[in-house]
Amino acid sequence: MDNRYVIIMAGGIGSRFWPLSRQNKPKQFLDVLGTGETLIQQTYRRFKYMCPEENIFIVTGSEQREIVLEQLKIDPVKVLGEPFRRNTAPCLAYGTFRILQENPDAVIAVTPADHLIVNENKFREEITECFSFAANHDALLTIGITPSRPETGYGYIQADRKKTVKEHDRIIKVKTFTEKPDIELARKFIQSGDFSWNSGIFIWNANSIVSAFEKYMPETYSVFNEGKELLGTPQEEDFINKAYTVCKSISIDYGIMEKADNVYVMCTDFGWSDLGTWGSLYEHSPHDKNDNAVVSGKVFLYDNNRNVINISNKKVAVIQGLSDYIVVDSEDALLIVKKEEEQNIKHYLDDVLNSSKTDKEKYR
Repeated sequence: MDNRYVIIMAGGIGSRFWPLSRQNKPKQFLDVLGTGETLIQQTYRRFKYMCPEENIFIVTGSEQREIVLEQLKIDPVKVLGEPFRRNTAPCLAYGTFRILQENPDAVIAVTPADHLIVNENKFREEITECFSFAANHDALLTIGITPSRPETGYGYIQADRKKTVKEHDRIIKVKTFTEKPDIELARKFIQSGDFSWNSGIFIWNANSIVSAFEKYMPETYSVFNEGKELLGTPQEEDFINKAYTVCKSISIDYGIMEKADNVYVMCTDFGWSDLGTWGSLYEHSPHDKNDNAVVSGKVFLYDNNRNVINISNKKVAVIQGLSDYIVVDSEDALLIVKKEEEQNIKHYLDDVLNSSKTDKEKYR
């Protein structure tokens, strides 16, 4: 039996990618890069070369199960539906205990569904090494990305360079985690050379992460441990619906990783981005001679510079005189925002939803 498993977390709503990303079809189900594949399809494809396809589980919102099945064409029992969002810790408790019902010796890679990986060959090589390490160590391993700039939108991992692992010289004991620092602190992190971006990708064996849940999140552990025999049975959905009502909404980082003493990081760079914003999409898209990134659409540009543009293929757009803007048309909504103001898109969306002039459900 192949002990390698994957949990793909696909429950986010991607509100910073509004107006393309909506509750009924968040960004992980969109082809935001214009490659012909949605982000979740890319993620699934990357991992199916590293473990059997029947060992890949998707955890997503119950209302998104059908779109997962439509896009991935997988066995429905591999799609685990959450009744409501409770952040990443309950999501991973659910996925882990479900996998344990199949294989108590499982070694599990955890990944978000919506990340970009440019160098997929290097990614496969290094995740394969991580699988090997996790299979033989009581360790919680995360992937750290070598930072290219003082980014304030990512979390950071500090490695203890004095504590490397024998035979895995790029796997290092973690010293500290820091969430989204201000620009001055981010610059200091870069200068020190000890910090990596936190990719949100983890690898561990099932026993190690279950033990961590028992130690650091005992309430969550108890809920899933008591009902574990129901997972993989017709009673699973009813059990999960009840379990999630008592699970605390907390990330795996806060709940376990920042507390545990057996956390390690592999420091690497395989062309990673979490594609969390239109700005990050701009950075990873082809540019024209004036540094505009036209992701989609029939667009005619005049005197434009450094814009990111995504227009419905059903329209022709003529744009003149913009510099450093985000222009997104989704047929029923149009967004035009300065790139430097994109962190406010969530606030603008709130205003749209709170206005009496709009249909909340239509634009949510």
